[in-house]
Amino acid sequence: MVPSMSIAIDGPAGAGKSTVARELARRLGFLYIDTGAMYRAITLKALRRGLNLADEESLKALANQSRIELTTDPDRLTRVFLDGEDVTRAIREPEVSRHVSLVARLPGVREIMVRRQREMARCKNVVMDGRDVGTVVLPDAKLKIFLTASPEARARRRQLDLQAQGHHVPLDSLIQEIAERDRQDSCRSVAPLIPAPDAWIIDSSHLSAEQVVEMIAARVLGRSS
Repeated sequence: MVPSMSIAIDGPAGAGKSTVARELARRLGFLYIDTGAMYRAITLKALRRGLNLADEESLKALANQSRIELTTDPDRLTRVFLDGEDVTRAIREPEVSRHVSLVARLPGVREIMVRRQREMARCKNVVMDGRDVGTVVLPDAKLKIFLTASPEARARRRQLDLQAQGHHVPLDSLIQEIAERDRQDSCRSVAPLIPAPDAWIIDSSHLSAEQVVEMIAARVLGRSS
């Protein structure tokens, strides 16, 4: 029996955090919390309203009044609801991806989201992924993982995801977009993208999601990987 615990998975865009975290949670029977989806939902709402994404007070008020719910469907896939609307696909649109870092770096927005994320994880077995879970949201997590990969590998994965959604974006463009996202996430003044001092760093450039999940599950369950 796995003891009550929280697992934090951080890393840059395209490293495979969500895929790994979702499958790991399914395998362990834990609750999966996708923190990135929450920031994407606020970004989507702000874009729809035509808000200035640099206006922290407006974005903070928007986050405070927005209702974000993460549910699991019968296929154990996470569905994201924003004020009652299923926005699971909408938050993955390229326009949201290009702007989410601008919203996520605002201290006022992060304060609200972190509080909600901690409430969701309280007294539960959880796998939570994001960019500051192990350093800020759940600093006492039992297991902290920093999942990374080369920019080229991450861009190829992103390209496949977009193609599946009917979007065709050149690989070079995606590599540039990822590099800029990395710069924004790593250089922001609040909760920058950095590994926790006690994080297990996994480079997934040449590993499948299933291989990464097996490695982590083996450690959690006390097996040799």
